[in-house]
Amino acid sequence: MTLLNVENLRVTFRTEAGPVEAVRGVSFNLGRERLGIVGESGSGKTITGRSVLRLIRPPGKILADRMEFDGIDLTRADEKTMRGLRGRRIAMIMQDPKYSLNPVMKVGAQLTEGLRQRDGMSAADARKKAIEALEAVQIRAPERVMEAYPHELSGGMGQRVMIAMMLIPGPDLLIADEPTSALDVTVQAEVLAILDGLVRDRGMGLIFISHDLRLVARFCDRVLVMYKGKIVEELAARDLMAAKHPYTQGLLNCLPRIGGSQGPLPSLDRDAAWAL
Repeated sequence: MTLLNVENLRVTFRTEAGPVEAVRGVSFNLGRERLGIVGESGSGKTITGRSVLRLIRPPGKILADRMEFDGIDLTRADEKTMRGLRGRRIAMIMQDPKYSLNPVMKVGAQLTEGLRQRDGMSAADARKKAIEALEAVQIRAPERVMEAYPHELSGGMGQRVMIAMMLIPGPDLLIADEPTSALDVTVQAEVLAILDGLVRDRGMGLIFISHDLRLVARFCDRVLVMYKGKIVEELAARDLMAAKHPYTQGLLNCLPRIGGSQGPLPSLDRDAAWAL
């Protein structure tokens, strides 16, 4: 079943030097699967994810021939409809929980705020559901974490809180923007196991945005490779290490290898034709 269809997505920002097209003609579809989006910083990965939620504000402008989620035309939906979709049916884990969580609110208050204001839950019921969400992301002392401020959490703990917050409403689509960046490999593996279980057990669709090609090759089902706002290659994740496009090959060649040369990593030689 196709959950999301995107055709010819373009995102343009007005600047003093003229319009800058950050996303140029991106098309893809998503079922209840794990779709990876990879590429260098500035390639348009995050802007693509934010566009699905219509989180691009002026001077940015979103245009698409089609951007449809479960039969809902996201390009024509009014703001009331989008507010009903954001969080409840489409959720996004932002890249760094230190900047996404409110530093002056306790974790518990942030987890229960939506439940109380959006769903009209009592304080007791909202707290119970928030604790269940923390337990679902394998936080062992949820009551203590509920009373903590974000700065009192480790990076891995903060990322789990963000995942719990996004999953409380039970979304159909989760957009995860670098959810394992700056985490050590042990915590990274635990976070990935949580996301994998949610896709498998809840039948959720996942857009996984990352710089880590090896991680995406292991974790995702399909991969989109972006360069300067365009998709230059789409392939099964298991085939990523044997990619054909010279840009993808260049990214792979720049990866450090255990037992490899101790000299400088090769630089990526770019071809102007890749951006056309």
